[in-house]
Amino acid sequence: MATADFDVRDLHSDASALDDETSTATARFTDELWSRTMRIRRAIDDLEFLVRLGDGTLPPDVFRVYIEQDQLYLEGYSKALALVSAGAPDPQAGGFWATSAATAATVESALHGDLLGSDALPDATGTPVHTPECLGYVSFLTATAATRPYAVGAAAVLPCFWIYADVGRRLAQQARDVLAADPDHPYARWVTTYDAPEFHESVERARELVDAAAAAATEAEREEMAHVFDIASRYELMFWDSALHPRPWPAS
Repeated sequence: MATADFDVRDLHSDASALDDETSTATARFTDELWSRTMRIRRAIDDLEFLVRLGDGTLPPDVFRVYIEQDQLYLEGYSKALALVSAGAPDPQAGGFWATSAATAATVESALHGDLLGSDALPDATGTPVHTPECLGYVSFLTATAATRPYAVGAAAVLPCFWIYADVGRRLAQQARDVLAADPDHPYARWVTTYDAPEFHESVERARELVDAAAAAATEAEREEMAHVFDIASRYELMFWDSALHPRPWPAS
């Protein structure tokens, strides 16, 4: 089980560090990205935060911190998605990213707000501010989407879709087991929504668009796509972990 002592610098994603499973040829560019970040994703799966979120033993106050930070993250993520949409090569791609931006800014954020305002979680202890991990992540995404080619921006926002869905599939089943034993569990019912079919459909569409962008990109752009996908995956790891193992701002 991972703790706050993990060091993301140990999670090398170059092809030479991968085992036989990831050295096989893949048909899709996004499959290659997924394989190259296998060690990061394994570290995510082993995080104490996610293990305890799944088995229902995560303290409700820690879950509140996570939801507060995720709501702040969604504000920035929706801006990054809107920027990707603005650079899309065709109306269909632009429409998908724009719809995703609107969903993050309104629907998902509203669900978070409803949960934070309910009796399911402890009261707020103050006005939430971005953790270093949250601010770093959204700043990276918005800067990449604003200043780099469309293909690179699309690759940067993909891990949030894909890793969230991958983690969510397992968490949702565990949460259903928790609810069977304790129907009044403060957050398990909310966790079951992590595995919504429509979200998995959006992941597949996002992958298709990144695959298409990679096919039209230069070799240098594809290398940059892989680089930003790797960085965003590392931020996913740090973001998940920071709720249970916070790293305060220096001199705070």
